[in-house]
Amino acid sequence: MRMLAAAGCAAFIFALAAPVSADQNPSYSGPQSATETSFVKSLQADLMKRFATAADAEKAGYVRYTNEDETGAISYANFRWASSDSKHPSQLWYDANGKLLGADFSVLYKAGDARPKLWGVNPGRWFEFDEHIHWIGKDPTTGKVTYDNYVMADKFIAAGGDVKNPSADTLVKMAKVKAAADVTTIFDFPSVWDLIVWVKPNPNGAFANKNPLVHPTASTKSGM
Repeated sequence: MRMLAAAGCAAFIFALAAPVSADQNPSYSGPQSATETSFVKSLQADLMKRFATAADAEKAGYVRYTNEDETGAISYANFRWASSDSKHPSQLWYDANGKLLGADFSVLYKAGDARPKLWGVNPGRWFEFDEHIHWIGKDPTTGKVTYDNYVMADKFIAAGGDVKNPSADTLVKMAKVKAAADVTTIFDFPSVWDLIVWVKPNPNGAFANKNPLVHPTASTKSGM
């Protein structure tokens, strides 16, 4: 919900939490405050109106970059990693039927930065993700699109890559893909503070990792 994972990562959090050990997890998971509930309600009213379906997100410039994760979410990013306000999430996530589930908001991170204090949300709810490069691939034989492809920024740089202007040629050099033409989209996911919010009502709370009302497809449950 997750980037990263990811969405943003919704998908991003669950896809990358294990291999990215330096990431900082939330420090607070308590009940929603009155200001948080107000924020969530306004968010639900706004985003459900503007981005109810994945097609709405794509029209607004969001690009899918993950498979469905174990929460049932598929993440889309707009590559704008500094959310200017609560109306501009950096990521949106949808179920397998293209229905809106939630959103990620991002604040660019620098070492030593404090967790964001925005919109009445407890700062302890924010995640921190380290910089990495994501790409969307395409099988040259079948045309099948592949998601959840990433490499950490330090490894990309060590291979001669420029994270601010990433090239598929570096992925070829790293043996991540066979040819640059097999990469349809490549982008830098910078180090950010990230906040996940369920837009779909969630009995466990809008900031919970999972939503019991969302049921992943059989292929996701089986780990395929």
